[in-house]
Amino acid sequence: MSETQVSEFHTLFTGRLWSVMSWEQLDAFWRRIDPATGWYVYAVGEPPPSNPATAAAVGAFITQIDALLRKEHHHDYCGIVYADNLETPGFVKIFDPNNLGVSCGFSDNPPLPGWILCRVPPEDLKPAGPLPEGRKRWWRTLFG
Repeated sequence: MSETQVSEFHTLFTGRLWSVMSWEQLDAFWRRIDPATGWYVYAVGEPPPSNPATAAAVGAFITQIDALLRKEHHHDYCGIVYADNLETPGFVKIFDPNNLGVSCGFSDNPPLPGWILCRVPPEDLKPAGPLPEGRKRWWRTLFG
């Protein structure tokens, strides 16, 4: 890819995304993701996957990330899951409740999401620091 070409992943990553605001909306949103349609599951800070995850792995990830968000995001709203399309998602950013910074609104240095679900091969986002050990263990229980 030449320097003037922008990858589809980069375009989606930097493009306009819509927030899943309520926990009820999140329930409905997860049901719109068909785990068998070729999703890449990427934990930012880990090497990006080179192949889509299996349907079973995507389903397990959705179940586990939902539980993690509900346990650790101590608010009566969600607001930390964003997608390119809330009805037919193809790109999803999920922010880590323990590393939010300014995930919504404007910031010159917004935090990276904790996880990305996407239908295109992800690229290494090169976070500034390593993942916390607890997050590494959590991730490896799913994608050892």
